[in-house]
Amino acid sequence: MTHRSATPPVPGRPDVIAQAHARSLELGLRASETPDFHPLRRPALQELVERNQSLYLHALPVMETLHAQIVDTQSMVLLTDNHGVILHSLGDSDFVEKANRVALCPGVSWAEADRGTNAIGTALTDGQPTVVHAEEHFLHANRILTCSCAPIADPFGRTIGALDVSGDTRGFHKHTLALVRMSAQMIENHLFSNQFADAVRVHFHARAEFIGTLFEGLAAFAPDGAFLSANRSALFQFGQPLAQLQKQPFEALFGVAFARLLQQIARAPGESVELTLPSGVRVLARGDYATARFIAPGSEAAQSASSAAWRGAPASHVRPATAPSARAAEPTPFATLAELDTGDAQVSAILRRVAKLRGRDIPMLILGRTGTGKEWLARAIHHDSPRRSAPFIALNCASLPDTLIEAELFGYEDGAFTGARKRGSVGKIVQADGGTLFLDEIGDMPLAQQVRLMRVLQERSVVPLGGTRAIPVDLRIVCATHRNLRAMIEAGTFREDLYYRINGLVVTLPALRERSDLTTLVARMLALQPEGERLPQRVSAAVLARFAQCRWPGNLRQLANVLRTAGIMAEGAQQIELDDLPEDFLQDCIVEHADQDARECVAQVVPDRATSASSFATAAAEMPARMEDLQTTLIAQTLARLNGNVSAAARELGLARNTIYRYMRREQATH
Repeated sequence: MTHRSATPPVPGRPDVIAQAHARSLELGLRASETPDFHPLRRPALQELVERNQSLYLHALPVMETLHAQIVDTQSMVLLTDNHGVILHSLGDSDFVEKANRVALCPGVSWAEADRGTNAIGTALTDGQPTVVHAEEHFLHANRILTCSCAPIADPFGRTIGALDVSGDTRGFHKHTLALVRMSAQMIENHLFSNQFADAVRVHFHARAEFIGTLFEGLAAFAPDGAFLSANRSALFQFGQPLAQLQKQPFEALFGVAFARLLQQIARAPGESVELTLPSGVRVLARGDYATARFIAPGSEAAQSASSAAWRGAPASHVRPATAPSARAAEPTPFATLAELDTGDAQVSAILRRVAKLRGRDIPMLILGRTGTGKEWLARAIHHDSPRRSAPFIALNCASLPDTLIEAELFGYEDGAFTGARKRGSVGKIVQADGGTLFLDEIGDMPLAQQVRLMRVLQERSVVPLGGTRAIPVDLRIVCATHRNLRAMIEAGTFREDLYYRINGLVVTLPALRERSDLTTLVARMLALQPEGERLPQRVSAAVLARFAQCRWPGNLRQLANVLRTAGIMAEGAQQIELDDLPEDFLQDCIVEHADQDARECVAQVVPDRATSASSFATAAAEMPARMEDLQTTLIAQTLARLNGNVSAAARELGLARNTIYRYMRREQATH
């Protein structure tokens, strides 16, 4: 079985296709022969899907997203098992018939032994992402296709399947493989997080903005600090294979004692610390674990729970047979309703309305754009209620595949489905008994689960999947979404009866750019620094001015991340300056101003859009070039006025110095 490597693959190597063709000849295949088309019968295919259920369930939502990115390109998305048998497919309707002619359908094997050189079979054989384009296919019948495929590994590096995009060779795009690789890595990360939900996990990357993204490194450790596994990004950052990492203690991998990380998690959960990899590279890292499931190292229970039971076990059996409990509360700069009031009139009015419901179990619906602080408000509501000593349980309905939300929310009994934990699992609803259940992105909950949730709210009891006994629950429901639920009701994608069950009080949080308390928010966030770090407690007037000019599409979450990164860049200084801000953030601000100027240019060229549609389209198409010209001209004029002083120009323009230097190099190359 193929294991993933610690080094990034190099697709398109000239010897890959030649070696694959040689293997096809050795297998006795003939390029001109018509391939057999014998898909598995429905019962056999269903059994195969059930054997690969974890892969199948985690891959489905990723496949749908990938298909949406390549829609109308005469192509389809395919998921296979580790032998190359197609488990599921999503395709453009106008391409499905052509795909069926070459057996691109569920139940058919695309292993090299059956189809010769092709992206699926060759990627699984080599263990590397692969593109096979047109004439590179061994069988002549398949040369109408271009296929891009990436293997999928389980949390221990064993290849368990493959993700592929196959399409008409005339619609081939060189970026397709990158999309497939990212999608496969997303599936792997979901599998990893699910596998090690009860372990101590370290999220790390050399760049702070990549923590919490697809590209973060993930390493899992047993309660005694023994290394369990790492995802693909972590292996690349460590620069070592999995087998070698499993022989090393935590301190050798990250430069600090395991106990220190545990102390950091307990003292400031969610905060980042600086660690050092064996290569000497410094990374920012965040540790987490499921508090109630965690056994303190050195305890009698920890010694009896040997880490050997975790390492290398099959994916369906690794997670401990214990019931899940409340997730550790994420740190927020605003723990109470009073602390949320930072001077903005809109927010103050919302908080006054919410405070009137203190102690009353009236459901609440929080609306607002992503990152506006919906969960902060939900936690503050819980903290200021008589339920504050009971659990606050949060579930993001958009972060789980449709097929997993039901088990996560309602729980399940032992044997409810293939791959389920022994002894079953307590769902979020039961975990929140006595406390508050926060359902974020409720608009993304599937209709079937909306029906079950409605029944729970009516009967105040829940029946786990596979169970027969109703478990009574006493909880308060707080929901949030950025979607228009009324429009979804009209479209038939959200139940009207559930809507009126969850909207006892509806409040809408304003976007950050609409708030008047930016200065106070900045000061409050800067005051919440981890112990032992000498980070600035204020920002310069120029930084505040730049902040006031930005759109803040990520709202409060983006502000917190920008301040955190800038604070680390300015460590030891008295205040954060423009040079300390992330470069991409500064560029976003400049682009926003340039975009506005370009729109004004278009308005001048085409004052009457209704009568000059073609002229407006022409002018709009030129907007990106105008924005780039505007920035180039602005930099040139500022440098000339400041006699070439790069630092002064960067401060005045609100750009990073690297941006100025890039401009200067581009100008030198041009002339």
